[in-house]
Amino acid sequence: MTLAPAPYFDDITDESSGGVAHWITTSDELCIRVAHQRPENVAQGTVLIFPGRTEYIEKYSHVAHELAARGYATLTIDWRGQGLADRLLEDGRIGHVAQFIDYQKDIAAMMRAARELDLPRPFHLLAHSMGGAIGLRAVMEGLPVQTCSFTGPMWGIKMSPLERPFGIAMAYGGTKLGFGHHIAPNTGLENYVLTQGFEDNTLTTDSDMYKMMQDQLAGHPDIGIGGPSLNWLRESLCETGHLAQRSSPDIPCLTFLGSNERIVDIQRIYDRMELWPRGALEMIEGAEHEILMETPDIRKAVLDRLETLFSNGKDVG
Repeated sequence: MTLAPAPYFDDITDESSGGVAHWITTSDELCIRVAHQRPENVAQGTVLIFPGRTEYIEKYSHVAHELAARGYATLTIDWRGQGLADRLLEDGRIGHVAQFIDYQKDIAAMMRAARELDLPRPFHLLAHSMGGAIGLRAVMEGLPVQTCSFTGPMWGIKMSPLERPFGIAMAYGGTKLGFGHHIAPNTGLENYVLTQGFEDNTLTTDSDMYKMMQDQLAGHPDIGIGGPSLNWLRESLCETGHLAQRSSPDIPCLTFLGSNERIVDIQRIYDRMELWPRGALEMIEGAEHEILMETPDIRKAVLDRLETLFSNGKDVG
């Protein structure tokens, strides 16, 4: 695989991150984007960053910057259908995937890029939300990482008892009737942070980080997407249901969950982490869904714990 230079929007990051982006091609001929960053001194390994739905590489520039300061290289990805990766519908504002397992093709291309870039081993996984579902299957199927970590992982989608039957009926019935490319009910074509004010948002309690997200999308609207398609919803329900039936891999794992989580299924996270060998669940008091976009004190505490996990490599510490 040959890496081709891709845009990296330093103008919307707070740090001079040193990020370098590349176009790569998946086995099904889609063009996606990855970006890497190396520390100034000898790296202790590489952290693979798997973003969530609607996200993009630059959103994690501060995480890459902070990990570099701790001695770790990073490699971050734009999943198919979002960021600057190829969009899958005529209306690219709708988040879409044909099959959830297709994201594994993105990982395969990402790992080929990691080898071509000669990124330092060992590899570690840091995955958020939808990236947590993608990453969970990947580690179950042998992703070559020494440790894995998750923030607000989408191991199930939060729905109330009243919403669940309707959501399932719409996801399965709508796709069966040929409406899989239509946007899911109660979602919009604009990115959440551009339509929701900071007050009572479900992502973060840090107003500066929320403004950063808003400014990034205002500066480069082409990297944002809105709500998911019905097909994405159906595929996500199928995938998370399937993963819930499988055992956790026997590698060290840390999962972080905000006490005010309102997006993903909390019980699925409790259930999995209770039985994960060499795994631990850490509750972050007062935090919302995006732990890595929370207040400076929370971010530092989480990164301290991750650094301990990465450096031990055999124990959650």
